Amino acid sequence: MPDIDELLRGAQDAIAAKRVYGEPVERDGVTVIPAAAVRGGGGGGGDDTNNGGAGFGLMARPVGAYVVSGEKVEWKPAVDVQRLMAGWQVVAGLTVLAVWSLARSRR
Repeated sequence: MPDIDELLRGAQDAIAAKRVYGEPVERDGVTVIPAAAVRGGGGGGGDDTNNGGAGFGLMARPVGAYVVSGEKVEWKPAVDVQRLMAGWQVVAGLTVLAVWSLARSRR
């Protein structure tokens, strides 16, 4: 059975700020600090005969970057094209259903 303290240390390291904020990149006096949304979860269990296990999952996605130029700091959000496309697919599907329902009710 895995050491619970070791598992928790690994989980804590995985969700640390170093995972949320990437290494700053500096070019021509402008510094860019990438940022991500990080989520995780874990669980484990066992029985009286030392049978059991534990696991941990982690998901991260980019959300934007801080751009530092002189004393000015700006937040530049990342655009998630897949999320935008999924949203438009839902809107298009609902529109088709509404038009179809309206056409059926006029018969």
